[in-house]
Amino acid sequence: MDRLDELENQSIYIIREAYYHYRNLALLWSVGKDSTTLVWLCRKAFLGKIPIPALHIDTGYKFPEMYKFRDEYGKKWGLKVVVARNEEAIAAGMGPTKKLECCNALKTEGLKKAIAQHHFSALLLGIRRDEHGIRAKERYFSPRNQEFKWNYQDQPPELWDQYKSQAEEGTHIRVHPLLHWTEKDIWYYIRRENIPITDLYFAKNGKRYRSIGCVPCCSPVNSDADTIDKIIEELESTNTSERAGRAQDKEDTYTMQKLRALGYM
Repeated sequence: MDRLDELENQSIYIIREAYYHYRNLALLWSVGKDSTTLVWLCRKAFLGKIPIPALHIDTGYKFPEMYKFRDEYGKKWGLKVVVARNEEAIAAGMGPTKKLECCNALKTEGLKKAIAQHHFSALLLGIRRDEHGIRAKERYFSPRNQEFKWNYQDQPPELWDQYKSQAEEGTHIRVHPLLHWTEKDIWYYIRRENIPITDLYFAKNGKRYRSIGCVPCCSPVNSDADTIDKIIEELESTNTSERAGRAQDKEDTYTMQKLRALGYM
Protein backbone atom coordinates (compact mmCIF):
# COMPACT_ATOMS: atom_id res chain seq x y z
CA MET A 1 0.00 0.00 0.00
CA ASP A 2 1.45 3.38 -0.98
CA ARG A 3 1.25 6.67 0.94
CA LEU A 4 -1.83 7.96 -0.88
CA ASP A 5 -3.70 4.73 -0.15
CA GLU A 6 -2.82 5.05 3.53
CA LEU A 7 -3.95 8.69 3.64
CA GLU A 8 -7.17 7.81 1.84
CA ASN A 9 -7.95 4.87 4.11
CA GLN A 10 -7.42 6.87 7.30
CA SER A 11 -9.60 9.72 6.03
CA ILE A 12 -12.41 7.38 4.98
CA TYR A 13 -12.25 5.72 8.40
CA ILE A 14 -12.66 9.12 10.11
CA ILE A 15 -15.53 10.10 7.79
CA ARG A 16 -17.39 6.87 8.52
CA GLU A 17 -16.67 7.16 12.25
CA ALA A 18 -18.18 10.68 12.21
CA TYR A 19 -21.24 9.48 10.31
CA TYR A 20 -21.73 6.64 12.78
CA HIS A 21 -21.73 8.98 15.78
CA TYR A 22 -23.45 12.04 14.28
CA ARG A 23 -26.45 11.42 12.09
CA ASN A 24 -27.10 15.16 11.78
CA LEU A 25 -23.74 15.66 10.09
CA ALA A 26 -22.82 18.06 7.28
CA LEU A 27 -19.83 18.51 5.00
CA LEU A 28 -18.42 22.03 4.74
CA TRP A 29 -17.60 22.67 1.06
CA SER A 30 -15.74 25.88 0.27
CA VAL A 31 -15.02 24.68 -3.31
CA GLY A 32 -11.27 24.93 -2.73
CA LYS A 33 -8.96 22.02 -3.56
CA ASP A 34 -8.96 20.60 -0.03
CA SER A 35 -12.70 20.62 0.59
CA THR A 36 -13.29 19.29 -2.93
CA THR A 37 -10.85 16.47 -2.15
CA LEU A 38 -12.89 15.86 1.00
CA VAL A 39 -16.07 15.66 -1.09
CA TRP A 40 -14.32 13.10 -3.30
CA LEU A 41 -13.33 11.04 -0.25
CA CYS A 42 -16.89 11.21 1.06
CA ARG A 43 -18.15 9.87 -2.26
CA LYS A 44 -15.77 6.93 -1.83
CA ALA A 45 -16.72 6.46 1.82
CA PHE A 46 -20.41 6.24 0.94
CA LEU A 47 -20.01 4.32 -2.33
CA GLY A 48 -20.81 7.21 -4.65
CA LYS A 49 -23.84 8.75 -2.93
CA ILE A 50 -23.12 11.17 -0.09
CA PRO A 51 -25.96 10.92 2.47
CA ILE A 52 -25.23 14.23 4.20
CA PRO A 53 -25.64 17.82 2.97
CA ALA A 54 -22.75 19.87 1.59
CA LEU A 55 -22.82 23.23 3.38
CA HIS A 56 -21.45 26.23 1.47
CA ILE A 57 -20.97 29.47 3.42
CA ASP A 58 -21.50 32.22 0.84
CA THR A 59 -20.00 35.58 1.78
CA GLY A 60 -21.05 37.15 -1.51
CA TYR A 61 -17.37 37.85 -2.27
CA LYS A 62 -16.24 34.49 -3.69
CA PHE A 63 -14.76 34.21 -7.17
CA PRO A 64 -17.37 33.75 -9.94
CA GLU A 65 -15.46 30.60 -10.96
CA MET A 66 -16.14 29.15 -7.50
CA TYR A 67 -19.90 29.63 -7.75
CA LYS A 68 -19.89 28.10 -11.22
CA PHE A 69 -17.89 25.09 -10.01
CA ARG A 70 -20.17 24.63 -6.98
CA ASP A 71 -23.33 24.61 -9.07
CA GLU A 72 -21.89 22.41 -11.83
CA TYR A 73 -20.33 19.71 -9.67
CA GLY A 74 -22.93 19.86 -6.93
CA LYS A 75 -25.38 18.74 -9.61
CA LYS A 76 -23.02 16.22 -11.30
CA TRP A 77 -22.18 14.55 -7.99
CA GLY A 78 -25.77 14.55 -6.73
CA LEU A 79 -24.95 16.65 -3.68
CA LYS A 80 -27.56 18.23 -1.48
CA VAL A 81 -25.93 21.68 -1.42
CA VAL A 82 -27.09 23.98 1.36
CA VAL A 83 -26.05 27.59 0.73
CA ALA A 84 -25.91 29.76 3.85
CA ARG A 85 -25.42 33.53 4.06
CA ASN A 86 -25.44 35.97 6.96
CA GLU A 87 -28.09 38.14 5.32
CA GLU A 88 -28.35 40.52 8.27
CA ALA A 89 -24.64 41.39 8.13
CA ILE A 90 -24.69 41.71 4.35
CA ALA A 91 -27.76 44.00 4.49
CA ALA A 92 -26.00 46.11 7.14
CA GLY A 93 -23.16 46.72 4.69
CA MET A 94 -20.51 44.42 6.14
CA GLY A 95 -17.63 44.21 3.68
CA PRO A 96 -13.91 43.56 3.29
CA THR A 97 -12.70 47.05 4.23
CA LYS A 98 -12.38 45.58 7.74
CA LYS A 99 -11.22 42.07 6.98
CA LEU A 100 -11.23 40.63 10.50
CA GLU A 101 -14.74 41.88 11.25
CA CYS A 102 -15.89 40.78 7.80
CA CYS A 103 -14.50 37.25 8.21
CA ASN A 104 -16.08 36.90 11.63
CA ALA A 105 -19.47 38.20 10.49
CA LEU A 106 -19.80 36.59 7.07
CA LYS A 107 -17.96 33.31 7.71
CA THR A 108 -18.01 32.51 11.43
CA GLU A 109 -21.39 34.03 12.27
CA GLY A 110 -22.77 32.80 8.96
CA LEU A 111 -21.68 29.28 9.91
CA LYS A 112 -23.19 29.58 13.39
CA LYS A 113 -26.52 30.66 11.93
CA ALA A 114 -26.49 27.75 9.46
CA ILE A 115 -25.73 25.23 12.22
CA ALA A 116 -28.53 26.64 14.38
CA GLN A 117 -31.01 26.69 11.49
CA HIS A 118 -30.30 23.13 10.32
CA HIS A 119 -29.44 21.68 13.75
CA PHE A 120 -26.14 20.20 12.62
CA SER A 121 -24.42 18.40 15.50
CA ALA A 122 -21.09 18.01 13.69
CA LEU A 123 -19.27 19.22 10.57
CA LEU A 124 -16.65 17.62 8.33
CA LEU A 125 -13.98 20.18 7.31
CA GLY A 126 -11.05 19.92 4.90
CA ILE A 127 -8.35 21.68 6.95
CA ARG A 128 -4.77 20.36 7.22
CA ARG A 129 -2.17 20.71 9.97
CA ASP A 130 0.50 22.03 7.59
CA GLU A 131 -1.62 24.98 6.39
CA HIS A 132 -1.05 27.21 9.41
CA GLY A 133 0.56 26.99 12.84
CA ILE A 134 -2.74 27.31 14.70
CA ARG A 135 -4.32 24.53 12.65
CA ALA A 136 -1.49 22.25 13.74
CA LYS A 137 -3.09 22.33 17.22
CA GLU A 138 -6.33 20.78 15.96
CA ARG A 139 -7.56 17.23 16.58
CA TYR A 140 -9.48 14.98 14.20
CA PHE A 141 -12.55 15.33 16.45
CA SER A 142 -12.46 18.83 17.89
CA PRO A 143 -15.18 20.03 20.30
CA ARG A 144 -16.56 23.57 20.43
CA ASN A 145 -18.69 24.87 23.31
CA GLN A 146 -22.22 26.28 23.11
CA GLU A 147 -20.83 29.62 21.84
CA PHE A 148 -18.78 27.58 19.30
CA LYS A 149 -15.56 28.73 20.92
CA TRP A 150 -12.52 26.48 20.55
CA ASN A 151 -10.28 25.89 23.57
CA TYR A 152 -7.02 25.31 21.70
CA GLN A 153 -5.17 24.99 25.03
CA ASP A 154 -7.21 21.99 26.14
CA GLN A 155 -7.64 19.62 23.20
CA PRO A 156 -8.51 15.95 23.78
CA PRO A 157 -5.60 13.51 23.35
CA GLU A 158 -5.60 11.31 20.26
CA LEU A 159 -3.23 8.38 20.58
CA TRP A 160 -3.03 5.13 18.65
CA ASP A 161 -5.95 6.20 16.43
CA GLN A 162 -8.28 6.49 19.42
CA TYR A 163 -10.50 9.52 18.81
CA LYS A 164 -12.74 11.34 21.26
CA SER A 165 -15.69 11.11 18.89
CA GLN A 166 -18.40 11.22 21.56
CA ALA A 167 -19.61 14.76 22.14
CA GLU A 168 -20.29 16.04 25.62
CA GLU A 169 -23.60 17.78 26.25
CA GLY A 170 -23.66 21.32 24.90
CA THR A 171 -20.76 20.88 22.50
CA HIS A 172 -20.51 21.00 18.75
CA ILE A 173 -17.95 18.84 16.95
CA ARG A 174 -15.66 19.75 14.06
CA VAL A 175 -14.25 16.68 12.29
CA HIS A 176 -11.05 17.03 10.21
CA PRO A 177 -10.46 13.97 8.00
CA LEU A 178 -7.60 15.64 6.07
CA LEU A 179 -5.61 16.78 9.09
CA HIS A 180 -2.72 14.40 8.34
CA TRP A 181 -2.40 15.39 4.65
CA THR A 182 0.03 17.97 3.22
CA GLU A 183 -0.44 20.37 0.34
CA LYS A 184 1.66 18.11 -1.89
CA ASP A 185 -0.34 15.06 -0.82
CA ILE A 186 -3.52 16.82 -1.96
CA TRP A 187 -2.08 17.56 -5.40
CA TYR A 188 -0.66 14.06 -5.81
CA TYR A 189 -4.09 12.66 -4.92
CA ILE A 190 -5.92 15.07 -7.26
CA ARG A 191 -3.62 13.89 -10.04
CA ARG A 192 -4.04 10.20 -9.27
CA GLU A 193 -7.82 10.38 -8.91
CA ASN A 194 -8.33 12.95 -11.68
CA ILE A 195 -10.42 15.09 -9.32
CA PRO A 196 -12.02 18.14 -10.98
CA ILE A 197 -10.94 21.46 -9.45
CA THR A 198 -11.55 25.09 -10.34
CA ASP A 199 -9.09 26.48 -12.88
CA LEU A 200 -8.18 29.35 -10.53
CA TYR A 201 -5.33 27.11 -9.37
CA PHE A 202 -3.74 27.00 -12.83
CA ALA A 203 -1.42 29.75 -14.07
CA LYS A 204 -2.57 32.36 -16.55
CA ASN A 205 -0.26 35.14 -17.70
CA GLY A 206 2.37 34.17 -15.13
CA LYS A 207 0.01 34.16 -12.12
CA ARG A 208 -2.08 31.59 -10.29
CA TYR A 209 -3.95 31.23 -7.02
CA ARG A 210 -2.45 28.81 -4.56
CA SER A 211 -5.15 29.33 -1.93
CA ILE A 212 -8.63 30.62 -2.74
CA GLY A 213 -11.43 32.23 -0.77
CA CYS A 214 -13.00 35.67 -1.04
CA VAL A 215 -11.77 37.87 -3.90
CA PRO A 216 -10.68 40.86 -1.73
CA CYS A 217 -8.58 38.60 0.52
CA CYS A 218 -6.75 36.62 -2.17
CA SER A 219 -3.88 37.57 -4.44
CA PRO A 220 -2.29 35.37 -7.11
CA VAL A 221 1.32 34.26 -6.81
CA ASN A 222 3.91 34.33 -9.56
CA SER A 223 3.79 31.01 -11.37
CA ASP A 224 3.89 29.35 -14.77
CA ALA A 225 2.32 26.14 -13.43
CA ASP A 226 -0.65 25.61 -15.72
CA THR A 227 -0.98 21.84 -15.19
CA ILE A 228 -1.12 19.60 -12.12
CA ASP A 229 2.29 18.13 -12.97
CA LYS A 230 3.78 21.62 -13.08
CA ILE A 231 2.10 22.58 -9.79
CA ILE A 232 3.63 19.52 -8.11
CA GLU A 233 7.02 20.34 -9.61
CA GLU A 234 6.71 23.90 -8.36
CA LEU A 235 5.82 22.76 -4.83
CA GLU A 236 8.87 20.51 -4.72
CA SER A 237 11.16 23.54 -4.90
CA THR A 238 9.29 26.48 -3.35
CA ASN A 239 9.74 27.85 0.17
CA THR A 240 6.79 30.23 -0.15
CA SER A 241 3.90 29.66 2.24
CA GLU A 242 0.73 28.22 0.74
CA ARG A 243 -1.27 31.10 2.19
CA ALA A 244 1.17 33.80 1.09
CA GLY A 245 -1.49 35.21 -1.23
CA ARG A 246 -4.05 35.59 1.55
CA ALA A 247 -4.68 38.94 3.29
CA GLN A 248 -1.80 39.20 5.74
CA ASP A 249 -3.66 41.27 8.33
CA LYS A 250 -5.44 38.08 9.42
CA GLU A 251 -2.75 35.49 8.73
CA ASP A 252 -0.39 36.05 11.66
CA THR A 253 -0.58 33.33 14.32
CA TYR A 254 -2.14 35.48 17.04
CA THR A 255 -4.94 36.81 14.82
CA MET A 256 -5.70 33.44 13.23
CA GLN A 257 -5.70 31.84 16.68
CA LYS A 258 -8.19 34.46 17.88
CA LEU A 259 -10.42 33.96 14.84
CA ARG A 260 -10.39 30.16 15.17
CA ALA A 261 -11.04 30.36 18.92
CA LEU A 262 -14.22 32.27 18.02
CA GLY A 263 -15.30 29.56 15.57
CA TYR A 264 -13.56 30.48 12.29
CA MET A 265 -13.05 27.56 9.91
